Amino acid sequence: GARETFESYYRKQRRKQARLVLQPPSNMHETLDGYRKYFNQIVGFFVVEDHILHTTQGLVNRAYIDELWEMALSKTIAALRTHSSYCSDPSLVLDLKNLIVLFADTLQGYGFPVNQLFDMLLEIQDQYSETLLKKWAGVFRNILDSDNYSPIPVSNEEVYKKIVGQFPFQDAELEKQPFPKKFPFSEFVPKVYSQIKEFIYACLKFSEDLHLSSTEVDDMIRKSTNLLLTRTLSNCLQNVIKRKNVGLTELVQIIINTTHLEKSCKFLEEFITNITNVLPETVHTTKLYGTTTFKDARHAAEEEIYTNLNQKIDQFLQLADYDWTAPEPGSRASDYLVDLIGFLRSTFAVFTHLPCPSVPQGKVAQTACMSACKHLSTSLLQLLLEAEVRQLTLGALHQFNLDVEECEQFARSGPVPGFQGDTLQLAFIDLRQV
Repeated sequence: GARETFESYYRKQRRKQARLVLQPPSNMHETLDGYRKYFNQIVGFFVVEDHILHTTQGLVNRAYIDELWEMALSKTIAALRTHSSYCSDPSLVLDLKNLIVLFADTLQGYGFPVNQLFDMLLEIQDQYSETLLKKWAGVFRNILDSDNYSPIPVSNEEVYKKIVGQFPFQDAELEKQPFPKKFPFSEFVPKVYSQIKEFIYACLKFSEDLHLSSTEVDDMIRKSTNLLLTRTLSNCLQNVIKRKNVGLTELVQIIINTTHLEKSCKFLEEFITNITNVLPETVHTTKLYGTTTFKDARHAAEEEIYTNLNQKIDQFLQLADYDWTAPEPGSRASDYLVDLIGFLRSTFAVFTHLPCPSVPQGKVAQTACMSACKHLSTSLLQLLLEAEVRQLTLGALHQFNLDVEECEQFARSGPVPGFQGDTLQLAFIDLRQV
């Protein structure tokens, strides 16, 4: 006969029990089991309440259950936000997402509103992207560190097909050539390309079962892929280019590689379109602007080539030891300058032997050659006009003239093809004049 007392006692006790159930264990984020137990407790609690609502008269009512669920939802979301933020393993974040989807779908089946859980999953998605980007930064670093920065040799049709299967490359000229032959790019091109596709698949996995439209999925994948290219891959490439021991051949190979990767971006666009079925013409489609990554890397590699060359020229010039009071000139150009010109010749030979007519390394070679000649000319002029040089003999001037002639001879010999007329010789015209 104490029905009212019992109802109020029951609800009070169940509220306390709910609070206990909603208290997550402190190490919940460490394993999937921790999350699983937590969700099971909550589902169990509300399944019991739902059963009591439908099988008893007035012990609990809809308003009481809704109020309890509101409290449970806000506490669950707060706990998940905190704990998921500790997680750095993308596969654990993905498993957690699948658990949350099961949890939400189960409770929705019992009539509880779960929209807030799906909204929170979109926040966890951002975090999942971050953990993926960190993981792929390591993947890219390994690929770039283990590369030999020389064109991939191909000994037979099978190897050729395997690489063309990994990376979209077509070159009618190369196809006609007999085996053995070489692809213009090094190993890191097909490897990086394959890893970008792996990343796209990993992004897609998260969007499954989230009740998202294909446009939303497409948008999410494109935004994450742009971050992968413009932030993660870009940093890895810039680090390789700025390394202390990187040589000219490696830098030239990086220019070729990034040119090919830039061209492949349109195939990545198609790859995403095929997965999501959202055409690129759709109004809100995010474009892949990752191509700038490859342009930037190429410019950085070019700058590094010019700087490297000028530093090498400076090292040779430190060996210059002119005797400005010499009575007679020597019989030939100074040794240091002959060595320097020999170094420049072999350096520019590297550019011209590259197996890639489709890449503008010719232009890079021309700019590098012009920049080297100008730098050499200016440096020699400084040697001549230094304040410490108080007097000059004709013998010393004749010796210096032999060196300038050696430079002019180098410019005339066309170390790099493609210069108009005597453009390269003009680099030494001020020096000749003085």
